[in-house]
Amino acid sequence: MTQKTLLNIQGSQVGEMNLDDKVFSVEPNIHVMHLALKRQLNNARQGSANTKTRSEVSGGGRKPWKQKGTGRARAGSIRSPLFAGGGVSFGPKPRSYEINLPLKARKLALKSALSAKLDALTIVKDFSELKEAKTKNMVKILSDIKAQGKILIIADIKADENKNLVLAARNIASVKLLLPSNLNVKDLVEADSIVISESAINEITERLVK
Repeated sequence: MTQKTLLNIQGSQVGEMNLDDKVFSVEPNIHVMHLALKRQLNNARQGSANTKTRSEVSGGGRKPWKQKGTGRARAGSIRSPLFAGGGVSFGPKPRSYEINLPLKARKLALKSALSAKLDALTIVKDFSELKEAKTKNMVKILSDIKAQGKILIIADIKADENKNLVLAARNIASVKLLLPSNLNVKDLVEADSIVISESAINEITERLVK
């Protein structure tokens, strides 16, 4: 078991927390992390780019000039891809960019990202002591727990006790709030500091150890 300090929102130590080595101390698998990140970015694409082929462009029903005798190349339609305003050859059409990745590989990618970011991890017991939904209060909390740069906060933001957390943090540009169930490689890798609640640690460990 790896031990990490457990803090309150004032930045004071309130205990120690044991982290499961199967989740937080694995050898990071860079290849699987790359595949998971690629999957996440691809699956977020709309795939709605659409160009018209020559059969879909309006006009061009009449032969633009006679076949022979003009000195010009023979042409049957001004909507050919050779003409401005014509159709597009081999252009994009609506499609799915979705990539599948086995569940075991997705779990390994999350374990790898968590293990790689272990030093940037700050564990907070909970945010129930945040009584007022004020941005300045949240800024002070982040300063007290020494969270800097791009900050990822992982907590059950749907719980009533975290209502003020959501309201206080949403106006801070460098802060992103995330549910434990929505944990992903991209946000973990991009974060400079990861602030995570005790209950979120337990939920993530339970899900990834299976």
